[in-house]
Amino acid sequence: MTDITADIIADLGFADAIGQLRSTIETWVMGQGTDMRPMLEWQFLAPSKYFRPLTIFACHHAVTGEPATPQLVRSAVVLEMLHNVSLIIDDILDASPTRRGKATLHARFGQLPALMASGHIVAEAYRMVADDPHDITLCSALLTRLGIAECMQWRLRRQPLGIEDWRDIAGEDTGSMFETCACLATRDDSLRRFGGLLGTLYHGCDDVGDVRGLASLGGGGEEDLRDGILTLPAAIAIRDPHIRESFCKPSPSPDELATISDAMKAALPEAEAELDRLATEASWDAQVHSSHPAVLLALVAHTRGLADR
Repeated sequence: MTDITADIIADLGFADAIGQLRSTIETWVMGQGTDMRPMLEWQFLAPSKYFRPLTIFACHHAVTGEPATPQLVRSAVVLEMLHNVSLIIDDILDASPTRRGKATLHARFGQLPALMASGHIVAEAYRMVADDPHDITLCSALLTRLGIAECMQWRLRRQPLGIEDWRDIAGEDTGSMFETCACLATRDDSLRRFGGLLGTLYHGCDDVGDVRGLASLGGGGEEDLRDGILTLPAAIAIRDPHIRESFCKPSPSPDELATISDAMKAALPEAEAELDRLATEASWDAQVHSSHPAVLLALVAHTRGLADR
């Protein structure tokens, strides 16, 4: 795992649960066939943030006050598998050669093998939860929402949209993943809204970190700028009609892209204020809907801090 999230995991008291999760993933990877195992080792056995499993364990503790159960660890493993499927597909779509300084799966093994590996991972995830209709239902809904979110984000690129539009997109993209984490943890909808807010906050921190050149979240700032994706800083920057005109062009020139990038850097203070509002909303929701909110409040604070690390 990365040093940043390792510190967060230790601070929140979930090192043992994350250790069980990683051990389960390693055992699964090593049990796969010779054609798939090298790709799965490359994708899963490298350092990982494990922020989504951490959210599952935190939400479970916030409601029950209890440590992670074997069933919960299995749910977290499956969610981490589906998250990696989304990363593989995103990297192919964005034509990203690296992620956090390491070659992406399709860059290392080829696009067709990477696509086949993503299908294999989905099938294995469903096999793991074959006896749990609750988890199957949540995972199916998540994959549906992620597919729609990706299409929506692509359809709305280079459009003169604003912060509310960004929140809608981020809520269906990263927000849906964290909503699923919360519902897997509690096995009800009590923390669904909290999960959505936390995921939107995480998405926004990723956007801000990209503009700052931070590597901690592993996002794709250059690709987003190139493709006209509506990030949080972009939604603020394009209020300027001249920036908006360049942003909405089918193929902005290198000079125009540089100007947009500068405008996004100038938008960072307002983007930070929006992140603060999201963090406040998430913290309020945690206090209202959980019996042991301290762990969730700490998780929100750590998430908010990722934009600065």
